[in-house]
Amino acid sequence: MGIVEVILSICLGVGLAAAVGFRVFLPLLILSIAAYFDVIPLQENWQWAGSLTAIITLSIATCIEIFGYYIPWVDNILDTIAVPLATVAGTAIMLATMADMDPIITWSLAIIAGGGTAAAIKGNTSAVRLTSTATTGGVANPVVATVETGTSTVMSLLSIFIAPLAFILVLVFFYLIYKFYKKLRKKDTPTT
Repeated sequence: MGIVEVILSICLGVGLAAAVGFRVFLPLLILSIAAYFDVIPLQENWQWAGSLTAIITLSIATCIEIFGYYIPWVDNILDTIAVPLATVAGTAIMLATMADMDPIITWSLAIIAGGGTAAAIKGNTSAVRLTSTATTGGVANPVVATVETGTSTVMSLLSIFIAPLAFILVLVFFYLIYKFYKKLRKKDTPTT
């Protein structure tokens, strides 16, 4: 496997892991559909993810997840479940898309880049929803849910079709998160 394929598979995995941070099942569904139609190859152990059964199961899970985020207070409960689930799904999605490499490198990248990216994004989207609930009584939460679903869809499709661009977008997300927390920390620091 050439270096270009390895880089593309890492970009694909990280992009999909970031999308998992916005919606857990939607990127898995898009990956499953792409594998079913042979748009992208999956690791040999993950071929089941490209089956019609997987597509049907993930479609049901995706619909339940998306609609659940439009129900007040249920959305916050879903976030508590989704943070660890996103970490596992981010790791799994990275494993499924990685090029043939040494298992130690594959698992390290999957856990750190895949699971870490998904957990970081999901943790921040959960904080946004919690802030929205606290400041608007949940009235703005459907807007937040719509933006998250749209972002997950766009990130998933970019990852499948233009993986390097999706990877760059993930870096932009992390930069914005960094700037937000830096600004927040500056506000909390008492002046003397």
